Amino acid sequence: MKELSVAERRQEILGRVSQAGRVAVIELSQEFGVSEVTIRGDLQALADDNLIVRTHGGAIPATASLPVLSLGQRLQQQVQQKAHIGAAAARLVADGDAIILDSSSTALAIAGNLKAHRYVTVITNGLAVAQELLDAAGVTVVVIGGTVRKDTASIVSTGGLDMLRRFNIQKGFFGAHGVSLAEGLTDVSAEEAEIKRPLVAMCRTVVAVFDATKWGRVGLASFADISQVAHIITDTYAPAELVARIRQAGVDVIQV
Repeated sequence: MKELSVAERRQEILGRVSQAGRVAVIELSQEFGVSEVTIRGDLQALADDNLIVRTHGGAIPATASLPVLSLGQRLQQQVQQKAHIGAAAARLVADGDAIILDSSSTALAIAGNLKAHRYVTVITNGLAVAQELLDAAGVTVVVIGGTVRKDTASIVSTGGLDMLRRFNIQKGFFGAHGVSLAEGLTDVSAEEAEIKRPLVAMCRTVVAVFDATKWGRVGLASFADISQVAHIITDTYAPAELVARIRQAGVDVIQV
């Protein structure tokens, strides 16, 4: 390929994103004969113009956003699997732990299994999670301050995170729209992903919790790299090949 100007290269990249639906930094670097740093700069410039959306390791079209299901809708999906995942995740919580539960329906299933625990602090941006734990005498609930998103019953602004710096958070449990090696954990909501990123970074141990339908899917925005995840709790229907690859990357995959 002949040497392209910056503008020409970015136009070519935009065309590939539109055609393929997803591009990877490393592949673009090899194809155009420039460094990965240069490609990331190209992708960021295109993202700044709202032409694409950055993901971990690449990009997707700006038009690729998916609808965000309400909490009520999500609670009706894979009910039995989420119940098993919630029970297994709760067994990882020790008395005295400070943990994060996000606003996912699977995190709500975890909350329902914590009521016999003692001296546990649950930090959450999920209003349903907080409500579920109102009658849990041994659990202290800290709700992150910010703007309420009504359809997902969650708090999505990051302005209330500073208060969490004083906590030693042992574990964080996070649902996801999808998981892949390249993009890591993703969400269909950019707002949800924005608040999950700093929460992930605050946890000593990150536990992803989702059912088999989420494997191999990619949401709008990434919030955690696979290298940040210690455990994934999922069901027995998760695709064996992808589970094996994730395990090879050093993640403990627990199937229930």
